[in-house]
Amino acid sequence: MSWPRLAYSGAIGLLSPLIWRRVWREQLPDRARGERMGCLRPFADERPRLWLHCASVGEVVAARPLIRALRLRHPDHRLVVSTMTATGAERVLSLVDDVPEAEAAAPLSHVFVALDFPGAARRFVQRLAPRQAIFFETELWPNLLRACARRGIPVAVVNGRLSPRAFRGYRRLRPLMAESLACVDWLAAKSGEDAERFVELGMASDHIQVVGSMKFDMALDDASLKVSERLHAAIGHRPIWVAGSTHPGEDELLLGVQRRLQARFPDILLVLVPRHPQRFEEVARLCQEAGFETVRRSRGRVPSARAEIYLGDSMGELQALYGTADLAFVGGSLVPIGGHNLLEPALMGVPVVTGPHLDNFEDVAQLLRDAGALVEIADADELVERVAALLEDAEQRKRLSEAGQGVIDTHRGALEATLAGLDRLLGHGQGR
Repeated sequence: MSWPRLAYSGAIGLLSPLIWRRVWREQLPDRARGERMGCLRPFADERPRLWLHCASVGEVVAARPLIRALRLRHPDHRLVVSTMTATGAERVLSLVDDVPEAEAAAPLSHVFVALDFPGAARRFVQRLAPRQAIFFETELWPNLLRACARRGIPVAVVNGRLSPRAFRGYRRLRPLMAESLACVDWLAAKSGEDAERFVELGMASDHIQVVGSMKFDMALDDASLKVSERLHAAIGHRPIWVAGSTHPGEDELLLGVQRRLQARFPDILLVLVPRHPQRFEEVARLCQEAGFETVRRSRGRVPSARAEIYLGDSMGELQALYGTADLAFVGGSLVPIGGHNLLEPALMGVPVVTGPHLDNFEDVAQLLRDAGALVEIADADELVERVAALLEDAEQRKRLSEAGQGVIDTHRGALEATLAGLDRLLGHGQGR
């Protein structure tokens, strides 16, 4: 074992109590925690397996077009998607039937990825035995990558991105990253800037292809559209704005914005969707303590005319809830989180509003910005004014909606380029 990986493995060994504490709650009731150490249960059949790793629910949502395409492209395989979080696991399992019934498709399975201890990583890869390993975005785990390379498994990183902040962190570990990236056979980068950052970390430039972002290849979900239409009809004609993927410290600000907007729009409804399900109860309590008439999505109720907050405390429905609104604020951006997917509301034809913290989505934000499809605010005070102005200007909302959908249509294509690259890599792997 090289000294960078030895030092890294020693460090995570020392931190293992904290790591276990962090992942202990990330579990499903019927799953053994031994999966975290690579102890996978036997699969239902002997089909060859393809492995895709996504960190959490956000990456699974972004990878949905790829998951669907791989299942249709390789019906004689089994696609195994791993995640670190329980919410990501639930999102994967919700995609089991996400293919046309008439189409032959590979079965879809979920496993929790092994923690990146050397033995756990080796055991995980040995028992999974995939024909190809695909890591989504920046999931670069040194021992897992090395375990794949040792077994001759072709490794790809797709939708590869490195935000400036992530790059600064990885650059401090350049010897370890260079060794890890040497295990990657092909990297599909989202942008030229991302590709340059990977090269600076030690990735061979001739193993990188700039293909764009797969986020633009999202498809409208018929089920989400139907939910949006039913909800919109049930709520009736009143001003509606959504705040999606919100974080601690942000919810309080947004509730203050809602209260101020009510002075100008007495019947306005805020659809509030926290990012993490473990915060649903906490945010419900915040709404009630602030004196808002709150209806919870998980209770199966539709907001009455008296409701002021509709709490989106259900899984996998953010896209549908975006579709009910006159405009959408995308969270993680009023507090220094780095933002979330700006394209989800745009795909639903909803004007997009964001705060100033966009480190994780600056590339997408710039495209929307250049097209006049993004409303950016500096703080809660400005959010009040911009939301009010948009609610009073239907023509401006229409222009923003059309511009956002135009950006998505213009930048589609990363999925096909990624699939072509994965096919080439799989073909090369067969000859190993």
